[in-house]
Amino acid sequence: MTRELVLVANARLPSQRAQSLQVAQVAGAFERAGLRTTLVHARRRDTPAVRDADELWDYYGLPAGRRPAAHAAPCVDWIDLVPRRLQYAPARLQELSFARSAARHVERQHAGAWVLARELEVARRLVRAGRAGVFLEIHRVPGGATRRRWLLEAARGVAGVVAISGGVRDDLVALGVDADAITVEHDGFEAQRFAAQPSRAAARAELGLAEDARVVVYTGGLLAWKGVDVLIEAARALPEAQFVIAGGMDADVAALAERARGLANVRLDGFQPPERVGLYLAAGDLGVVPNRSKPAISARYTSPLKVFEAKAVGLPLVVSDLPSLRDVLGESEARFVAPDDAAALAEGLGALLEDAPAREGMAAAQLERAAEHTWDARAQRLVAWFGARCASSAGVGLGSVAH
Repeated sequence: MTRELVLVANARLPSQRAQSLQVAQVAGAFERAGLRTTLVHARRRDTPAVRDADELWDYYGLPAGRRPAAHAAPCVDWIDLVPRRLQYAPARLQELSFARSAARHVERQHAGAWVLARELEVARRLVRAGRAGVFLEIHRVPGGATRRRWLLEAARGVAGVVAISGGVRDDLVALGVDADAITVEHDGFEAQRFAAQPSRAAARAELGLAEDARVVVYTGGLLAWKGVDVLIEAARALPEAQFVIAGGMDADVAALAERARGLANVRLDGFQPPERVGLYLAAGDLGVVPNRSKPAISARYTSPLKVFEAKAVGLPLVVSDLPSLRDVLGESEARFVAPDDAAALAEGLGALLEDAPAREGMAAAQLERAAEHTWDARAQRLVAWFGARCASSAGVGLGSVAH
């Protein structure tokens, strides 16, 4: 008998956000690990149409072969109809309405399945209904008293909690969650997407970059806490280096372009389809992760996809010296610099651009550890952990997993 898993995530699919890439690739990895997997995501307004699940999975670069099913759960969605400063209430309404419809779908269509919920409201609804085999994945511990109470209630009722970082685990334990019920599993990368990387020369030719340029690449979102504004200021101090920034929502790209006005060594390429990310990594001499020291999601919680994708190709990194990044990188893999400090970032980048042997050593260290950070390796560890947790819980049958 093949065990079924339902992954529940309040994500817009497809979209330009890293969250959507993460949940799509996690779902694919669970399916390849032998679980019959369904991804339940949000049915949002103004989302690009896809013909079927295969077109969706092609967009996110899932390998051919075994692929998960997908279900779009309805929700009340008028967040984008109001200015950003007024979006708190409609966002909470969207989250709660998604949780209600997603939980109902799981109960009606997936009896007996394991459930991995990224939304605490979904997990809380399911455990309050007496559902067994529910796991909760937490990416940040909320600050509000009500949601913290709901989180603690859900965490105490589920079969186990997956923390995306050590900082999340520490805060869950401080909140009162049993440490033995928590496992830490960081984000990862899809190995097949990076299996046939172009040469540096070919990647630079494709991107229109000079073959002899010293190239610093940033791939990812442009939210304020990502610190890309600090990177722009560092670029002012390194006019001899070429900075290429790929990613971000359209509005954020436009705002950053205004900040970088007049900088000939900064190129903003905007959002790129997932299959093009490897092209940028192949073209770079260095990658950079300039996260700010606040808020907590940056300093303690985040598990950046860009870090694991750099590991996949052996791209040396200069990163902010924060617990969230120390959690997934060692001194042999990256150079750590003070966060929020453009001068320190420029100094770290400049020094490493001049030190080819150091870059080669970092690249080798990245590649040495890459295999443990694939989505497939992560899924296999979690499947084993789910089974062990359920086996130790009263009355939860395991079934078998087909491999």
